Amino acid sequence: MDFRKVFDSIPEKFDKWRPRYCDELFADLIEYAKLDSEKIALEVGPGTGQATEPVLKTGCSYLAIELGENFTEFMTNKFSHYKNFHIINADYETYDLKSNSFDLVYSAAAFQWIPEKVGYPKAYDILKSSGTFAMFMMRPDIQPGGGYTDEPLYTKIQEVYSEFFHPETEYKCQLNYDARDKYGFIDLECREYHKTRVYNADDYVSLIGTHSDHLTLQEPYKTKFFEGIRDVILSFDDKITLYDKITMYLAKKP
Repeated sequence: MDFRKVFDSIPEKFDKWRPRYCDELFADLIEYAKLDSEKIALEVGPGTGQATEPVLKTGCSYLAIELGENFTEFMTNKFSHYKNFHIINADYETYDLKSNSFDLVYSAAAFQWIPEKVGYPKAYDILKSSGTFAMFMMRPDIQPGGGYTDEPLYTKIQEVYSEFFHPETEYKCQLNYDARDKYGFIDLECREYHKTRVYNADDYVSLIGTHSDHLTLQEPYKTKFFEGIRDVILSFDDKITLYDKITMYLAKKP
């Protein structure tokens, strides 16, 4: 199984439940990259477009490269009314993208699936001089700031994970976001944004059901795991709050 394509089996659920990034992040990205109708942008691994439309709205020439066939079709149906939208169903790692072609290369929660020694040099190569490389991701926490406000809920949820969460294929993606300078990038920045999300039990189970290692859970654990998570949240007034830390990594090609 190509673990990178596990999401491609659920495009509608993925689009419904995966959270969008905050307006402040896109405002910073657009300003940093000086995006306008004269610029060319590449999004790597857009999924179903959680980080796409704000870039499209700048009027830039937008190209996405997406590995999943179903995601590619979904993106096409969703954004084809934008005249500046283009998408390729291909593997970023092997697809021939021309050197010095893009003013912006960016990726939201997808670049960690690409080996560092492949992803970074290729992004550098296809960027124009002074072009922007951006990656961002969202890390949710049940406990705000690592504190203890929701410790009883957190503890109960961890008990369910310990008992029933035994995926056959574990999520092991590791990317050194601070290694960009090793590949020639300059002006490295890291910006953080914070927001909260509130879910009831059913919606939270639907959300985590779109995570890669949760998707691949097998019986007899799968049913018991999701039922256990639902029951815990129901016992805490049917409410769970997620405290998101959104991180954007920025860099320039000289």
